[in-house]
Amino acid sequence: MMRRSGSKNPMGGSITGGSSAKRDADAIEWEMRPGGMLVQKRDPNADPALKPPPNAKLRVTYGSARLEVSINLQTTFGELKKLLAVETGLQPNEQRLIFKGKERDTSDFLDISGVKEKSKIVLIEDPSSRERKYIEMKRNAKIEMACKAISEICGEVDKLAEQV
Repeated sequence: MMRRSGSKNPMGGSITGGSSAKRDADAIEWEMRPGGMLVQKRDPNADPALKPPPNAKLRVTYGSARLEVSINLQTTFGELKKLLAVETGLQPNEQRLIFKGKERDTSDFLDISGVKEKSKIVLIEDPSSRERKYIEMKRNAKIEMACKAISEICGEVDKLAEQV
């Protein structure tokens, strides 16, 4: 069995509480939350860096359309795609965002990629989604023609049923 020299806290600090630890605990103000949790009281004026950053306006071009979008720069390109889905009608998985000549991944952050106020981002529709839409339109057209033929036949059967 091994013996430890001195008693240490698992976090690395000494357990032997001196007068400095007691003074630090006295300086902290505590408050009771409605759920019964005891937490350290926050000072809203203590750190101005904790305020959320302001939104930046970005210029997005989609074909011949020019959109101006206001978004927080600490979000991802995926959040921007969700915002653009409302404006353009394209689903986020059908969108490709190009910034500074490179296609950006949905998990890339705007500010880390270099996006700033009035930056220009190009939005294009994913070519594979165009193909899927075209194939789906052809399939729906065939189904619609079949439904129309069936309704015509039902109309003729109803006329013959009256005669019988």
